[in-house]
Amino acid sequence: MNPAVLRRFIILMAIATLVLPLIWISWDYLTPPPGDFETREGDIHLSTGEFEEAIEDFDAALVVEPGHYGAMMGRAVALLQLGRMDEAEAAFHDLIAFLAGAERSDNLNERGVLAAAHANLGILLDRQGRYEEALVAYDRALRIDAEAVEGPGVSYQILHDPQPATVANRAAYLAEQLALPEDERLLAVPELDDRQRMFRP
Repeated sequence: MNPAVLRRFIILMAIATLVLPLIWISWDYLTPPPGDFETREGDIHLSTGEFEEAIEDFDAALVVEPGHYGAMMGRAVALLQLGRMDEAEAAFHDLIAFLAGAERSDNLNERGVLAAAHANLGILLDRQGRYEEALVAYDRALRIDAEAVEGPGVSYQILHDPQPATVANRAAYLAEQLALPEDERLLAVPELDDRQRMFRP
């Protein structure tokens, strides 16, 4: 074989190996699936505490893509953060119904979102003093996908809270307290309960 042809072939393959993935990544970023752009905007507003604006963004995403479960989750979380408990509870139930069957799915993303929806529903019920129902929701979340709701990573713990509240810890605590006689239970500690974070896989 001609060495010059072989050399040219190797150079072209090396360039293709480097360039084609970049084109693919760029294309994927520049043409996101329907509703993703609006959902990202909603996530930004959610992270800055602008919950009404977040709801507007999530609603816009759901107009573009009615089955966008990231937007459904974001909307439910924003409603919960605004204290609109009945609407938030209905939104979590809608998301759980929408993802029915994901528990047995091979789609890890869907399973993680379903687990997070149950965990967030548990937080809502917990805040309302509906502890038995909250425990059921937490247990369901852990059975579906414990990893998805295991809590924040090391960087969050270093920067914000070395011992963050987790679904597993809260579920164990509730189970322990609910097993006690009613007059001995301590089910709510507001300053600790307020640190419980929402889940957005």
